[in-house]
Amino acid sequence: MDALINVNGENVQTLQILFLTTMVTLLPSIVVMMTSFTRYIISFSFLRSAMGLQQNPPNMVLVGMALFLTLFTMAPVISQIQTTAYEPYVEEEITQDEFFDRAVIPLKEFMAKHTEQSALDLFCSMAGEQTPEDAQQAEDLPLSILVPSFMTTELKRAFLIGFYLYIPFLLIDVVVASALMSMGMIMLPPSMISMPFKLLLFITLDGWQLLFSTLVQGFR
Repeated sequence: MDALINVNGENVQTLQILFLTTMVTLLPSIVVMMTSFTRYIISFSFLRSAMGLQQNPPNMVLVGMALFLTLFTMAPVISQIQTTAYEPYVEEEITQDEFFDRAVIPLKEFMAKHTEQSALDLFCSMAGEQTPEDAQQAEDLPLSILVPSFMTTELKRAFLIGFYLYIPFLLIDVVVASALMSMGMIMLPPSMISMPFKLLLFITLDGWQLLFSTLVQGFR
């Protein structure tokens, strides 16, 4: 009898190790596809391109900023998952299946709240599911529909933010290029002259704080 208990205990520990390994493996995909990370990192990449900077800030810095802003934005969701799913599972009050069912509910609520109706209509029609009328009904959709709908919406909004970021810097490029053409300085690259003005504009407007606050408020 004792040997049987020891074997069952070892099996449970093995399953827990496999479960943790699976969660760690899927964590990057969950962060990218089911949180605000995508919008942040794409917006930062557009900003760097609009300013004409090649490697400043470096990719590691952009990813770090996007990751910590994601943790700040997703803090209520993470807290809800910890309270309703993780703590009862650690205390062995619920099973592993119940843990998954409870943990996915806050993520579904977050994604449904920030998903456009047109994206839901598209993927519901392709999957043959009934289109929900509001965000509360969208929470009942499976992840196979809700996740791509959320990703489509995030990509659209991130590219729209990138378009707005490009406009002021593009105007600076046009003004500098026109000034160089009028002075006959055709051989001088306009980007060499416009770069300091772009940096000056961004610093004067306190661009990082303005961008961070705008992105975070978009999820409030």
